Amino acid sequence: MDILSLSKNLISFQTITGNREQIQKCLEYIKQTLEPTGALVDIFSFKDASPVLFARNQNSEHFDALVLGHIDVVEGTNEMFCAKQKNGRLYARGALDMKSFAAVAINSMAYVMEKKLDLKFGLIFSTDEEQGSKSLEAFLKTHPNLKSDIVLDNDVGGDITKIVVRCKNPVYVKLVAKGKAAHGSTPWEGIDANEQLLKTWQNIRKVFPHYSELSGKPKQTWIDTLHFAKISGGNVANIISDSAEALLDFRLTEKSTVQELKNKLLPLMEDGVAFEVVMQSIPVVIDENHPHLLAYKNLAEHVLQKPTLFEYIGGATDSRAFYERGAVIIMHSGTGDGMHAANEWVDINSVMKLADIQIQFLRNLGQKK
Repeated sequence: MDILSLSKNLISFQTITGNREQIQKCLEYIKQTLEPTGALVDIFSFKDASPVLFARNQNSEHFDALVLGHIDVVEGTNEMFCAKQKNGRLYARGALDMKSFAAVAINSMAYVMEKKLDLKFGLIFSTDEEQGSKSLEAFLKTHPNLKSDIVLDNDVGGDITKIVVRCKNPVYVKLVAKGKAAHGSTPWEGIDANEQLLKTWQNIRKVFPHYSELSGKPKQTWIDTLHFAKISGGNVANIISDSAEALLDFRLTEKSTVQELKNKLLPLMEDGVAFEVVMQSIPVVIDENHPHLLAYKNLAEHVLQKPTLFEYIGGATDSRAFYERGAVIIMHSGTGDGMHAANEWVDINSVMKLADIQIQFLRNLGQKK
């Protein structure tokens, strides 16, 4: 299968999250590409979520290996959906995140079918990963017993010499401050919700320090972090605000629990300020000595002819859903940069190397059964 041409074709669909027409066309294209191989391909639709494509070599609820990915992208100009090839790189919206790696997964599915590998294999593409992955959540609700021994997650783009073995737990907390309105000229007659919220903010920062490019990178990055994602309060200049809100984005390591976070936050609230956990997940931590992971690492080093390192990242992963179901998650992708930016690119050779690694890993897995 021509992975480069396939990548360009996938990129040409403007599958911006929420663009149902383009998403459906892209899924139909993938289905038409795979069906001649004999693969079973279904597109699942949901009332309150975008569709999901599920391809597999046989009907099963328990797979030896699955590849998990998504075909939606963030917004971009029309020109960004026409891939440009230059100096060994592919520039386009979705080149790195993650249509070139979706092409790798499609290629793996075709290879499994062509070689009739002795393993239960499939791929799952969600279509709203950039905005919360409700589609994958809806799909898994309709497949409560779906499991896989191994999940290959190629949605961690950046460096093919690094394999991610830990992801933090994203926890979103909403702060709500209630005050008392008054005229701006007589602030002593009111209670400024903005002030109460900011005081609470300062309290929280004493426990969770602020980091930025200006402050520099901490020596130890595998720590709990926080950024204030959104803050709002007040309507007009001359009225003391009687309400204010903020959304906090915590990233917790496996050493911290959500309950521990709640216990830390509770005494930090100023009068009139309360908090609510509006979203939480789980950290993903893979045993670095697990046989499947070590087999993959050794194979990657053989193909790349250079060492690979284990990496910890602060971002979350959709594969956590299968981690909860007992899967070993192998998070690995090609090299690139500019994710979500105007100059997004992926190294073409790294895409081909990733495809080679994935195929050889699946072949070896089938031979060991």
